[in-house]
Amino acid sequence: MARQINKLTARSVTTITKPGRHSDGGGLYLVVDRPTVDTDGNDRPGSKRWVFLYRRDGTLKEMGLGGLTAVPLAKARELAAEARANLQAKVDPIAAKKAAPAAVPTFGEMADDFIETMKPQFRNAKHIAQWTMTLTEYAAPLRKKPVNEITTSDVLEVLKPIWLTKSETASRLRGRIERVLDAAKAKGFRSGENPALWRGHLANLLPRRKKLMRGHHAALPYAAVPAFIADLRARPAIAARALEFTILTAARSGETYGMKWKEVDRKAAVWTVSGERMKAGREHRAPLTPRALAILEEMATFGTSADAFVFPGYRENKPLSVMAMDMMLRRMKVDVTVHGFRSSFRDWCEECTNFPRELAEAALAHVVGDETERAYRRSDALEKRRKLMLAWTNYCETKGIKPDKPFETDIFA
Repeated sequence: MARQINKLTARSVTTITKPGRHSDGGGLYLVVDRPTVDTDGNDRPGSKRWVFLYRRDGTLKEMGLGGLTAVPLAKARELAAEARANLQAKVDPIAAKKAAPAAVPTFGEMADDFIETMKPQFRNAKHIAQWTMTLTEYAAPLRKKPVNEITTSDVLEVLKPIWLTKSETASRLRGRIERVLDAAKAKGFRSGENPALWRGHLANLLPRRKKLMRGHHAALPYAAVPAFIADLRARPAIAARALEFTILTAARSGETYGMKWKEVDRKAAVWTVSGERMKAGREHRAPLTPRALAILEEMATFGTSADAFVFPGYRENKPLSVMAMDMMLRRMKVDVTVHGFRSSFRDWCEECTNFPRELAEAALAHVVGDETERAYRRSDALEKRRKLMLAWTNYCETKGIKPDKPFETDIFA
């Protein structure tokens, strides 16, 4: 009786999460690795890859066929069929694979493979999602082209439409294309100069990018923040509440995404973030204003058990997606970053208030002064910072804002 093949479906290979081998029949298996936890404590699903198992001279052998992102189910079946044909011809599939000239991958295949290979070096799940999004959406015209045929004109085609309107995104996209093409060259699929190289190449073909308002993150001018908050508050989504809370507390997005109810003392109006979750590695206490507490009151309807996430996601016991606030900004057609609102807050402190610089830096959880100076300044000035954050919240209010709308169906957007 012939062995059953084609057991899996295109849908099942994307939804399977159980670690181990999942047979498609005929020696083809989808291998799901065990999930891992990154340095920020975020769960990373196990990677998926194809293998072909066969016996040769009494020994079980395993031939890798590539990751699921680069090799879809149909392609994996073609490779497995080729391996079975080699076995029938009494040829070792692994030896045949080594002897055959490597097929030149498309840019899309190379980009997906690069991301999969480099996942361990990325800071967190959000960083992976950003790389995937830019090399999938913005680099779409490149994805079907063989990686050895990508030219300077091809790179310019994807950069020019966003070079001046989405400067930061365009710059990151260029760098990521350059990395992928460098990897292709290292694997022998390309030769010659990298068409995405900046210095001495694209620098002569593209205008200088607009300077960002502060630092390295596109920021909204503080004068525009109240109107933005008014628009944001009218949107019935958890991502909107999370973004407003992040702005009002001057927090980093990762601190908000990972926020659990055990960190919140609503009676004392204080949010305490452990050092393990802070960039500087030190515990940070953030005073909560009445509006911030009102947002928490809304989120409490989803449950307030100690280990529950304040801003929950679709999946049970999981936080909001690490791209949720970024996607909210995109839907609002505001070309800034979540982190940029910290710059908006810092500019407002400097230009519109008399609060000391050190207080503003403490609100941002920045480390100020040398080690000796910090040793003498042990207090985190919580109550002074409470006045600062209340002033910021009051500034962000706009007269005539309509009452908050109730949550609707797409609350996790």
